[in-house]
Amino acid sequence: MNEEPEVLIPFKKHVFVCNGTSCTANGSAAVKERFVKELRARGQMRKQKIEGDFMCTDCSSVGFCEIGPAVLVYPDGVWYAGVRPEDVPTIIDEHLNGGHPVERLARNRVPAPELMDDAQIDKPDTNKS
Repeated sequence: MNEEPEVLIPFKKHVFVCNGTSCTANGSAAVKERFVKELRARGQMRKQKIEGDFMCTDCSSVGFCEIGPAVLVYPDGVWYAGVRPEDVPTIIDEHLNGGHPVERLARNRVPAPELMDDAQIDKPDTNKS
């Protein structure tokens, strides 16, 4: 008997933690472990069940070895640099749950806000009189 594949409910954000050579040497495994621990404790980790708002997975080198450990948050396109395990609760609280990237750690945005159109980014209208 053929069973239909389970359709997953969309999740809100996907956190990628770089496990490239430089990021690994700078502690990326501990950063990912902290994300998983924190998200599970909050009931927000999406893994084998369809519950949970956020996914967290490893990714190979993101190509910017000098910024490691690197963490990328999609679909927001925010790249964090030099992330330490103690930064993880702040990223979860302020960015994943609050919608505001942690500026002291954010190094890049893809696409960059200045390249996005008004429908993609919420920015003030400076043309109003």
